Amino acid sequence: MGTCAVPASVDGGTGPLTVDDAMVLALAEATAAAALGDVPVGAVALVDGMVVAARHNEREQRGNPTAHAEILALADAAVVLGTWRLSEVTLVVTLEPCPMCAGALVAARAGRLVFGAADPKAGACGSLYNLCADPRLNHELPVTAGVRADESAALLTDFFDARRKTVT
Repeated sequence: MGTCAVPASVDGGTGPLTVDDAMVLALAEATAAAALGDVPVGAVALVDGMVVAARHNEREQRGNPTAHAEILALADAAVVLGTWRLSEVTLVVTLEPCPMCAGALVAARAGRLVFGAADPKAGACGSLYNLCADPRLNHELPVTAGVRADESAALLTDFFDARRKTVT
């Protein structure tokens, strides 16, 4: 989807999105990543319920280990908003961010994180670590977990099941 500076909603309207509506868009981004052979993770950056960026993982496409959906969405949001301080941004992502992405949220001074599925192997926002709520860091942000978690987890499970079938 890339960046957009106009309001967007799942029903074609132009009103502010709820985090549930934004997660529907993030799931669509994740589906696009899977279609390109990348791990299905999608992220949507909102300001006052309006989409300012929407991205999916592009590690395979770019050959870049840092091309996670969250990093790309934060970078696009910074361009749209004209600042690296993203205190007004709510990032909605299908999978709990890894340490790199959680660190980027803290560094960007993001306003809020909403994620779908927990990541017990690499999650840094409550599962393995809790970088977004570590008082030793220079910024903390509220985290809401579990929004459309089953749908997010199903995309990941289906993707990795399909990969295992092609390897065997």
